[in-house]
Amino acid sequence: MPVQQQCTIVNKMSIGTDTYWMVLECGTMVGQTFRAPGQFIHITCPPHFLRRPISVCTCGSEKDGDLVEIVFQARGEGTRWLAERREGETLDVLGLLGNGFSVEKGGRYLLAGGGIGVPPLYGCAQYAEGKATAVLGFRSEQQAIMPELFSNACEEVFLCTDDGSLGFHGYVHQKVAEILDKDKDFTAVLACGPKPMLRGVAEVAARYGLPCQVSMEERMACGVGACLGCATPMADGSMKHVCKDGPVFDASEVDWNG
Repeated sequence: MPVQQQCTIVNKMSIGTDTYWMVLECGTMVGQTFRAPGQFIHITCPPHFLRRPISVCTCGSEKDGDLVEIVFQARGEGTRWLAERREGETLDVLGLLGNGFSVEKGGRYLLAGGGIGVPPLYGCAQYAEGKATAVLGFRSEQQAIMPELFSNACEEVFLCTDDGSLGFHGYVHQKVAEILDKDKDFTAVLACGPKPMLRGVAEVAARYGLPCQVSMEERMACGVGACLGCATPMADGSMKHVCKDGPVFDASEVDWNG
């Protein structure tokens, strides 16, 4: 069962254009509800009645209080309110929610992230214990986030930009294909980002015969599967819910044309 907790902001900083990194002290939330990297928390952002889902970047269960680190963009009124919070303030948080990536300690994973889908993969990089390769895509150099953290946690990191201002000039799935063409000895491909990117990465992984897990994003209200607002179509004709059944799915499950 998820835990509802008043969480204290113990650290906060801007790390890019309208992008913020925040550390929350969450009591015993992580110890009670952590399943795998890739879960999310649901934060009350007044004056909105509905909470805002924010992916967990990394977290840890500590004796003096569990810590949850998040990275988010101030896109709408709710996340702009969150971006204005200061250290020492408290947030009403429900978490940890959803099912994360199925990863093994020390596995050799190819991580594919796009934009604000990059932060949730950092926990996977930590699980891989230095054996992961990361492909991180952004619109431009100005929007790139967390390259140093991934460089410290991964065996190799490749940066991609749509405009060619940093690293590989092109899309994440193109770089993934280039890597797999030379080396496909990976445990799995793990991807998080916009749906077109996820679809491209899934197609490339399938072409090279590698398992692929994708973290989906949908608007959600309750975060626990009660309102059914985040339903997404599956390849077998069924509907699953991103908040409860996901946000991480096996790529072969997803109806990419739905």
